[in-house]
Amino acid sequence: MKMSLPPVQRGSDQAELCPIRDVLDRIGDRWSLLVLLHLTQGTQRFSVLKRAVGDISQRMLAQTLRTLEQEGFVTRQVHPSVPPKVEYTLTPLGHSLIEHLAPLVSWAESHHQAIKMARKAYVPPVSA
Repeated sequence: MKMSLPPVQRGSDQAELCPIRDVLDRIGDRWSLLVLLHLTQGTQRFSVLKRAVGDISQRMLAQTLRTLEQEGFVTRQVHPSVPPKVEYTLTPLGHSLIEHLAPLVSWAESHHQAIKMARKAYVPPVSA
């Protein structure tokens, strides 16, 4: 399969015109995909997501969820109670994204060991 990307001039704002750069910039960070994958289990509270991801800080999880909400992948619902109950759910757009990312997740799981071995075997070239 051959894919092409539109060229972007260095120092320009043309990158935001490229759908691939624009979307991957939002979901390609360290945490977004993990949060989205946990939300495939259904609606979850902040604390449940925090425990599920594990090594994410509270601040970073809040920031990630805000970005995912801004992009339309997640909805946030606040229930009036003391303390307030906040729940996060995948939107139809979020579900459609996960459908397309599921093969990537499966590929990563299948090839993780080979990738780790390649990293271990890699010898960087000597600079001249």
